[in-house]
Amino acid sequence: MPDPVKVYLTFDIEVWCGGWKDLDAKFPASFERYVYGRSSAGDYALPKTLEILDRNGLKGVFFVEPLFAARFGVEHLATIVDLIRAGGHDVQLHLHPEWSDELRPLPFPGANRKRQHLAYYTLEEQTILIRKGLDLMAQVGCHPIAFRAGSFAASADTFRALEACGLGLDFSLNEVSADSAPDLRGQADFIQPSLIGAVKSVPMTIFRDGTGRLRPAQLGSCSVAELEGALESTRALGIGHFVLLSHNFEMLKQGRSNPDGIVVRRFEKLCKLLAARRDEFTVSTTAMLPTFKADPQKVSLPSVGLPATLWRLGEQAARRFIG
Repeated sequence: MPDPVKVYLTFDIEVWCGGWKDLDAKFPASFERYVYGRSSAGDYALPKTLEILDRNGLKGVFFVEPLFAARFGVEHLATIVDLIRAGGHDVQLHLHPEWSDELRPLPFPGANRKRQHLAYYTLEEQTILIRKGLDLMAQVGCHPIAFRAGSFAASADTFRALEACGLGLDFSLNEVSADSAPDLRGQADFIQPSLIGAVKSVPMTIFRDGTGRLRPAQLGSCSVAELEGALESTRALGIGHFVLLSHNFEMLKQGRSNPDGIVVRRFEKLCKLLAARRDEFTVSTTAMLPTFKADPQKVSLPSVGLPATLWRLGEQAARRFIG
């Protein structure tokens, strides 16, 4: 009988203003949408995510992006963190360095131009930004031990910067994201937990869908049948971990605060499944880590059947039709 798979329900928590012009005017409404997602149906952003997890007795790992708070005030970051911690969930560090040129004072002289990905910054600049993020989190009583780069766009220097900042755990590697550590391809293990220098790396789970294509285990882009099949395949292959990605806005319709019923039901079904099958799948936090290997390991990827993928394609068509 295979050991239970450690399942990490990870959420990237971000606030965006729909562009970089008129930020001060746009921020209040953007904060309301991204954090609460309020509509006549209820609050379907962060509150609904937390409600569904709590209802099923599950804990999530929430990677919170704090740099926006250096522009708009740490009280907004405190609101987010307090919501998450009220349910006893795991709060860790997420960084979107696009915010760096919006901060006053600038965190370093070269921060006066927009650069999207952390990999576009030098080792020194990355170290400064990570320390800035840790400082902002400390101001709201959080002391993260784990990190995920925005858009998974880390680099080899990111792992050096994490070590310099005292962070020993990373969730940034994503095999199917071209922006994810291209300078570590062929050196680091993008599939299995491993050591990159002194930093423990837990990569995003990737599986083969029913057409043979590689797909990340993301709530908004997989059917629940695919996620269930990928979980079962992971366990059958003896792989010890499964990392799922979602966001605070993933259960909302694009550009609106109305709930996306298909994704809401998907998350509810997934959480119900995990709660019912705790002997097979242990929903875990950063306090419960998988085994890490010093050298890359060759393993088969989880896979799912064609019906599960066809179900997802049908859901995608329905979402486009419903709007």
